[in-house]
Amino acid sequence: MMDQELKKILAAVDHTLLAQGATWQEIRALCDDGIQYGCASVCIPASYVAQAADYVAGKLPICTVIGFPNGYSTTAAKCAETRDAVANGAEEIDMVINIGWVKDGLYDQVLQEIRLVKKACGGKLLKVIIETCLLTDEEKKELCRVVSESGAEYIKTSTGFAGGGATREDVALFKAHIAPHVKIKAAGGIADLKDAADFMALGADRLGTSRIVKAVKAMEA
Repeated sequence: MMDQELKKILAAVDHTLLAQGATWQEIRALCDDGIQYGCASVCIPASYVAQAADYVAGKLPICTVIGFPNGYSTTAAKCAETRDAVANGAEEIDMVINIGWVKDGLYDQVLQEIRLVKKACGGKLLKVIIETCLLTDEEKKELCRVVSESGAEYIKTSTGFAGGGATREDVALFKAHIAPHVKIKAAGGIADLKDAADFMALGADRLGTSRIVKAVKAMEA
């Protein structure tokens, strides 16, 4: 019998596979694990959303990524990707912001883009990836404000593809600077159950990781 603390951690996990070479066999196994271990969702490439949604048949939310991993596709392209993903059965959308706009100080454009993607979600959950490893603390704080004003439900640390993932410091910074209605997703580099528990204690509501289910399987074995 799984203890309550472990169940709580697993219920916060977006069980993730976003490797470029991910196969349907691997995605299907990810879905099986997500259902078995009571995960929050599986986070998978957009090309597999329709197949995965059909496969899980409502037993598990399907999450996908938009403008991933670089964030510099046009707003129109991100909105089209989002509408397509939702039409295919995605319940949750994780979008990457335009980081170049942040560096140029164009926060109003970042805000407008998030709002347009949120509209394209058609009521589905939106998480906004700001890629913390590429930002200064001041930029992170400003993006906490932007995401808080955008209508998105979550701010998310990282893609896992930019050379750095979630840190305890970034999750604490988010918690101190987002509006109370915004939730936090820590992603990238969450290695084990201690990491997971630490991030949740600091205020993370979701964890984007492939390793937590693996860690639980190893414990069971």
